[in-house]
Amino acid sequence: MAILKIARMGHPVLLERAAPVPDPGAPEIRRLVADMIETMVDAGGAGLAAPQVHVSLRLFVYRLPDRVPDATDPASRPVSVLINPVIEPVGDAIAVAWEGCLSIPGLRAAVPRHATVRYSGVDLDWLTIQGEATGFHALVLQHENDHLDGILYPMRMTDFTQFGFTEELARQHAPYPHAT
Repeated sequence: MAILKIARMGHPVLLERAAPVPDPGAPEIRRLVADMIETMVDAGGAGLAAPQVHVSLRLFVYRLPDRVPDATDPASRPVSVLINPVIEPVGDAIAVAWEGCLSIPGLRAAVPRHATVRYSGVDLDWLTIQGEATGFHALVLQHENDHLDGILYPMRMTDFTQFGFTEELARQHAPYPHAT
């Protein structure tokens, strides 16, 4: 496995719609996912989308620290992959949470997102993954899926007074909620 270079804000790959993954089980996709997981963990992130590592494909990896693994439920793995995802809002409720991004280092913002989402996609073995997510899980899914559509979290912001450098926000609002 290898640590991949993370694309930074301003790189064109972050602003384009990614292409569907034609063969989720292909050896090169398996290698990419393994390298993305290693990169995400090394960087201390909660998620990483393929465009963030200069690959314009519709897949992302993510981890939910509070998840208890269940062998019968692929979505409960501590580190998950979602390939060719579909994310849909459930209801009209909006939640605002602090977000950061590996492609926009050193900054955080309060971002409004759907409080509950329905998600589906496949894993590396073509197994269907689907469910509903709330809280941090819903936030991570929406944040990473946005990367697949060329959207960065500042594009979702509605209150720019809640945007700033991570260190400065920590001093002003300690402790503030951490997100992706």
